[in-house]
Amino acid sequence: MLQATLTKNDSKAKWLIGIVSVIVFCTVTVLGKYNLAGKVTLPFDVHIFALINACLNGCVAFLLVLGLVTVKQKKYQLHKSIMLLALLLSVLFLVSYICHHLFAGETVFGEIDGIKGLSESEIAAVGSTRSIYLLILLTHIPLAGLVLPFILLAAYRALAGEFAQHKKLVRYVWPIWFYVAVTGVIVYLMICPYYK
Repeated sequence: MLQATLTKNDSKAKWLIGIVSVIVFCTVTVLGKYNLAGKVTLPFDVHIFALINACLNGCVAFLLVLGLVTVKQKKYQLHKSIMLLALLLSVLFLVSYICHHLFAGETVFGEIDGIKGLSESEIAAVGSTRSIYLLILLTHIPLAGLVLPFILLAAYRALAGEFAQHKKLVRYVWPIWFYVAVTGVIVYLMICPYYK
């Protein structure tokens, strides 16, 4: 096993995890209501952020699988490095996600005519695919928000050398984090044809 990297201080850690989680949630919620599309012109296609998001999510999903494999092989130092990289990429994803929603605005699945709201012909054109997209999106978004404090708590437990608690926690956190990462890529692939 590895040595603890952090000094154990549960009350301080829980406060910090709570504050970070609330700040992230509020930032995403508040900035999601602001749209600078049309007000600020960037010298590149703003949907590059969405592509970056998908790539980061794909990398995180890959790293999560790699992290699982390495811990099963008892390569704990490699596992730690992989999981810290997954955390770092998740932070970069968050920055890119905020940038995309801030500068690109909202894209509606199935909308092709540029007129706000879906017409009957647009709804007919996408058929049941829209329902599948919405189902994925409606599970992806809340789980992404809810899993964050548990990811941070799992990381804290590992860095504090509390490996039994870490293992107990990641039994539930890992599959949700993996689902969020994979569905992030799926959401991008489904919505990107409607970017304008």
